[in-house]
Amino acid sequence: MKRIFLLMAMAIIAFNVSGQKLKPYVLAGYSTGDVNTVKSEVKQKLKSNGFEVLGSYHPMSSNSRVVIAVSNPDLTSAVKSVGGFTGFAAVLRVALTKENGKVMISYTNPEYWGRAYFTKKWNVVSSNYAKLASKFKTALTGYQGDTFTQFGSEDGLSPSKLKKYHYMMGMPYFEDNIDIKKFSSFDEAVSTIDNNLSSGVSGIKKVYSKKIGNMKLYGLALTGSEGEKLFMAKIDGSSPKHTAFLPYELLVKGNKAYMLHGRYRIALAFPDLSMGQFMKIVSTPGYIEDKFEEVCK
Repeated sequence: MKRIFLLMAMAIIAFNVSGQKLKPYVLAGYSTGDVNTVKSEVKQKLKSNGFEVLGSYHPMSSNSRVVIAVSNPDLTSAVKSVGGFTGFAAVLRVALTKENGKVMISYTNPEYWGRAYFTKKWNVVSSNYAKLASKFKTALTGYQGDTFTQFGSEDGLSPSKLKKYHYMMGMPYFEDNIDIKKFSSFDEAVSTIDNNLSSGVSGIKKVYSKKIGNMKLYGLALTGSEGEKLFMAKIDGSSPKHTAFLPYELLVKGNKAYMLHGRYRIALAFPDLSMGQFMKIVSTPGYIEDKFEEVCK
């Protein structure tokens, strides 16, 4: 009888763990230092713990916000092992946001984004992500306040919902990404995009790039009048801010360039947005697609 009760208890615990709700971001804590000092400190902490710092910028052209793009061997190995559109998972973001006199340090929750992007292959890479999550905690320890708390959604999303996430019926899934342009080869795609970014594309600024095999992921800031300043002001109203949502990504895979559909990528980053809020940025997905077409011209 005791054995039966023990097995039942273990089953309940296993169900609760597997059914744990996840949120898009993790708050590492806050600092009372100035933004630039904290930026230098955080970059050094990340590098000292095995992270590759790929680039950083001030989203929305705001001196109160910083995004630091990072990768590490656990993440690279996960993408290599599965391939395909998991190239979108090759880079995560750490954000600094000055709110109420404090600099909030946050980052994209590895498991949340990993489950969404690896979908049915999550079990193949779950150990990579466990190590990645541990390294983030080690790197970003030592800050004040409620440390390592998830945020970005009131209730969070279950692992099963993230695996097949879409905002609502009729909205795109992860695999419903947008084919921006087909090139003759991977080399031509990368060369074209790199040259265009170097020459300058109106309303676009390169934040980082990360190459893994025949994939190359670009993080591109949307600096134009209809870009980050416009749409973030309409949807990023809660605190802590969703700064680590940015920048938006363009993926070269083989001889094609792709972007995640705006109605998927934005919804995943802001899962509690109401339909009314989405309607305020109804033109944003199309605007991003148009700008990325210019990048690939």
